[in-house]
Amino acid sequence: MSNLSQKVAVITGASQGIGAGLVAAYRKLGYGVVATSRTIAPADDADVVTVQGDIADPATAERVIAAGIERFGRIDTLVNNAGIFIAKPFTDYTADDYAAVSGVNLTGFFQITQLAIPHLLAQGGGHIVNITTSLVDNPDSHVPSVLASLTKGGLQSATKSLAIEYATRGVRVNAVSPGTIKTPMHPDEIHQTLAALHPVGRMGEVSDIADAVVYLETAPFVTGEILHVDGGMSAGH
Repeated sequence: MSNLSQKVAVITGASQGIGAGLVAAYRKLGYGVVATSRTIAPADDADVVTVQGDIADPATAERVIAAGIERFGRIDTLVNNAGIFIAKPFTDYTADDYAAVSGVNLTGFFQITQLAIPHLLAQGGGHIVNITTSLVDNPDSHVPSVLASLTKGGLQSATKSLAIEYATRGVRVNAVSPGTIKTPMHPDEIHQTLAALHPVGRMGEVSDIADAVVYLETAPFVTGEILHVDGGMSAGH
C-alpha cells in the first residue's frame, strides 16, 4: 500500500556518485524515490523504486514516471542528474559523441520533464532541479568541453525559462552547477590535478551537491536559481 501523503522524488542517473547520494538525501527527507539509470540494481528499501534504462530513450522516461505513479500515486520533485561528459578538442568530437551527449543531457531532460510537470501541477506544485556544470560559466583551457557547455548550458537557460513559465503555478525550477566532484568517473590518480582546478584547492564531495539540492528543495522562495557549488571556480582564479 502506498502512502499518498508521502512526497516522491524522481532522480535520474541514480546508480552511483551524485545520483546515489541524492537518493540517500531524499530518503532522509522522508521522500519516496524513483531512481533510474542504465545499470541501476533493485533497491532493498521498499520506498525506493528502481527503473533500468537509457534516459535518452523516450520509453525510459515513460516507464520511470509510470513506475512512480503506480507505486506512490504522485510525483513532487524531479532531479535531472543524468549526464555524459566527454572532454575533447572541439574538432575531435564525432557524430556519435554529439548524439550521446545531447541525447542524455538535453533530450533526456526534455522528455522526462515534460512527463513529470503535469503530475507536479496535479499536486498543486513541485520542484525540478537540474544538475549542470561550472564549465558552462567558467570554461577552462585545460578541459576542452564544448559539448558539455552546449548541452548543460542549454539546461541552465531552460531552468530559468521554466521557472518563469511555472512561477505562478507552484512549480519551482532550479539548478546546481558543480565543480569537479569525487565520483567513480574520476580515477584516484588524477584527483590531485583536478583538485588544483578549484580555488579552494580540493575536489567537491557528493555530499556537497546533495546538501545543495536539499537546500533548494526546502527553499520555497527560491526559483530560477543557478547555485554554483564549485569550490570558487565561478568566482575567478
